[in-house]
Amino acid sequence: MDFPADLRYSAEHEWARLEPDGDVTMGITDYAQDALGDVVYVAPPAVGAAVEKDRPVGEVESTKSVSEIYAPCTGEVVAANDALADTPETINSDPYGNGWICRIRPSNPSELESMMDAAAYRAMVEA
Repeated sequence: MDFPADLRYSAEHEWARLEPDGDVTMGITDYAQDALGDVVYVAPPAVGAAVEKDRPVGEVESTKSVSEIYAPCTGEVVAANDALADTPETINSDPYGNGWICRIRPSNPSELESMMDAAAYRAMVEA
């Protein structure tokens, strides 16, 4: 399992990265994609959608189940990873890179501070 130190993590297994421009890129963690199995469909939020921290914004479907994706912060979706429509398996092969799900312009970036750091997330999933 990979737990990049530059990310923040939720108990629902999403990751968030605060970008230099102030936007937040998010996706699901390596742990989540491994637990889901082969990802076959991703429904990201629409660009322009208003999202609320810890509320569902989309879903990921695998050969095993369907899981909701939760927003790491409140704000507006400014980009969605449309490439996942054709290659949803990218979430399995590169969850922290090309497998990102969306980018959010946060209305309150300090909300990310309530998320776990890599050490806390690792401790939670290994417990």
